[in-house]
This record gives sequence, C-alpha cells and structure tokens, in this order.
Amino acid sequence: MTLHHPFGRRTLMAAAAASAGVLSLPGCGNRQPATVDGRTVVRFAYLWAGVEADALEAVIADFNSGQDEILVQGISSPDTQQQLTAMSSSDGTFDISSQFGDSVGGWADRGILLPLDKYLDRHEVEVDDFVPAAMEQMEYEGQTYSMPIAVHDKRLLYNKSLLDEVGIDVPVTMDELGEAIRKLTVQDRDGTITRLGIGNPSTSALMTTLGFVFGGAWDASDGSHATPANPGNIAALQWWVDNVVAPFGAANVGRFEAGNGGYLSTADPFFTGKTAMVIDGEWAAVQAAQVAPDLEWGSAPLPTAVPGLEDANELTCSTLFIPSNSRNKDAAGKFLAYMLEREPMAGLARGLGNLPARISSTDDPVYDDIPGFRTFLDGLKSANIKTVASAVYTQEYKSDLNSAFEAVLRGAVTPEDAMQDVQEKAESYETA
Repeated sequence: MTLHHPFGRRTLMAAAAASAGVLSLPGCGNRQPATVDGRTVVRFAYLWAGVEADALEAVIADFNSGQDEILVQGISSPDTQQQLTAMSSSDGTFDISSQFGDSVGGWADRGILLPLDKYLDRHEVEVDDFVPAAMEQMEYEGQTYSMPIAVHDKRLLYNKSLLDEVGIDVPVTMDELGEAIRKLTVQDRDGTITRLGIGNPSTSALMTTLGFVFGGAWDASDGSHATPANPGNIAALQWWVDNVVAPFGAANVGRFEAGNGGYLSTADPFFTGKTAMVIDGEWAAVQAAQVAPDLEWGSAPLPTAVPGLEDANELTCSTLFIPSNSRNKDAAGKFLAYMLEREPMAGLARGLGNLPARISSTDDPVYDDIPGFRTFLDGLKSANIKTVASAVYTQEYKSDLNSAFEAVLRGAVTPEDAMQDVQEKAESYETA
C-alpha cells in the first residue's frame, strides 16, 4: 500500500515468516484448524511486509509466549482485494487484519467489519487515551469498527546547510515559507530547475494537509458529505500555485520532479540536496537516518497560515479490525486489546518507524534515538490536527481529488475551478 501512509510503504511483496511458519491466505473451505494443542488459533492477515512484518511478528511472539489460551498465527498478505474477497465470504479465513483509517466507513457500511465496542469495554481499553482525531475515523453510525495501532502526521523537513547558505531561518508562517522557497530555488536561464525550494513527495497527501493548514475542511463536520470547494482548501491550492508553480513554471517543475531519484532512496531529492525542504511524514525521519546519515537536517511544525491555527496538520491512521465473518471473534478481541496496550503499541510503532496512537505513549523514550522524531510525536498533541473523514464515498472522493490536484499543478485548471468540479461530482456520491 502506498499513499504515504507508511503501512507497507517500502514494499508490497508478501515476505514475513509468520509466528507459526510461513502461511498463505486460504480460500473458503481451506481453513486452518481452530485449535492447536488446546489453544484457540487466531489468524492475523496483515498488510505489512519485509522488516515491517518482522516488527509485528516480534509483538505476536511476545503475546503467544505470555499466555497459553490463544495462538496467533501471522501472515503477510498485502493484497487488499484478496482481503476484501475473504471478508465477503460466508466462511471466514482470518480473524483480525489491518487497513488504513479512511476505509472504515465504506467497509462498515458493507457489513464486513465487526463492531468493537463490547470488546473494548470487556478488556477495559482506555479509548480516551487515543488521539481524538484518529478515533473520529474509527466510528461509523455511532459504533467503533476499527482501532488505530499507529498514526502519522507531517512536519516541515529542512536542509540546515542550504538554509544557512541563503541566510534564512526556519519558516514559521506560510508567507515566510513562500519567501524561503524563492530564495532556495536555483534555476538556469532556460528555466531548468537545478534545486527546488520545496519538494512534493505525494501531491494528494500534500494538498489535503495544506487544506487543513489554511483552515479548510474536506468533509462536513459529521462526515455526511464532501466539501472540496471549502474556501480554505482553495486557498491552500492557490498558495502552492503562487509560490511553486507560477514563479518557476509548471513545465519546469514537472521536468525537475520527473528527473528525481527514488522516494526515500539514497537518490531521494531531499536527501541529496536537490530539494531544500519537504513536507513529509515521520517515516522520512527514520529513513533519513538510515540512508542519509551525513545530511544535516531538521524538522519543525508546519508554518501557520491562519492566526489561531498554529501547528495545524493532517493525521492518517494504520488500524486493526476484526472482520464480521471471523470464526474466533472473542479470541481476536483479546489479542486486539493486547495490541492496543502501551508497551506492545510502542514496540510496534518504534519497529515500524511510526507514531503511537496513544497520547500517553508520545513521551516514551523508545523513540529518543531517532533524530528529528520528537517534533512528530509532539504534533499528536496539537488541537489543530485533523483527518479526512472515513465515509462511504471516501475512496471515490480521493480519486477525484487526486486528479484535480494533478491538473492544478500542471497549470491546466485554476484551484477554484478544479475544486468546484469535484464539488459537482460529489453530489452523486453515495453518502449512506
């Protein structure tokens, strides 16, 4: 999975050795035994792979060794379509799984997610300790259908040497950020950009985040309908046009971005100094330490666009859920509650290079060895961190937004016209 939710961001290949051996997701009628040596088997089909799966398997192993009633068997299965097919069958093939928070509403509406409230109450999960914005995505029609296991926010990452080179401080306001972009960008006489003041790892993720920074909202407060033409959303897109696209030319910016190295690789434009700043998630901080250890960089809250909206940001969630066709719901509920405890969550989030979903875990010293990571943790405490709604229409809406964002950045349409077009399309979205 991509979208810069760091769930499986580095790879989509099935990779992990499961706690009870390498497993494959079975079809209907090919279910593994319900018990092993008297222990109830809980099959956990998760979307992580590679080293991320290894981090999860370590948590599974700790759970299995700490009690003798339940045996969790993990399987790395990063195919969402296969996941949906299994959940839509009459015979459940796994008991717990993972997804992104923005899928909750659509999947709950289809009846394939199990309401979790009774399990959260039974195992005394401290729901009030979870980031409030994350919990907003977990609910549908008054019930909780998923729980955040890791969350993600964004920060302004900046190259200290390049800021020093042009004599500017870290931008605190969006006006200052625009000025910094102009000073940091280097362009040849023919328009060729050799260094861009700010990079764009993911247009869709960047623009929805900037919408919140400018006081916008992508959905109604109750999640009942999409609001792409909100003035704050349009102002955010216009800011990017005025400060990145128009000054240097859409075609020049496009050619520059097309020639960049792979995202988060040793050739990543931020890691190599081709872009001086970038708005990105906590996973970039982890990767920078691994592939660009000599880079002098820092992280800071996103600059303020609207007075009173300091430290505005967007939150995305990696979640756990129990499918409604799970055969071992109670055992899966107990394992879910364990995963949501502070220590297992902190261990998993640290292993993934993600943020914990519990506010009380943000001060855990387990993260102290990651340079630049503290500001991401602090961002979870902001009163101005928001999420895009998880609604029945969300996936269709995201697709329409992404197409509109790309058209704006190409200079093919104005921000106002692009968002008005999406608003018209949104009138036909299914809302319940």
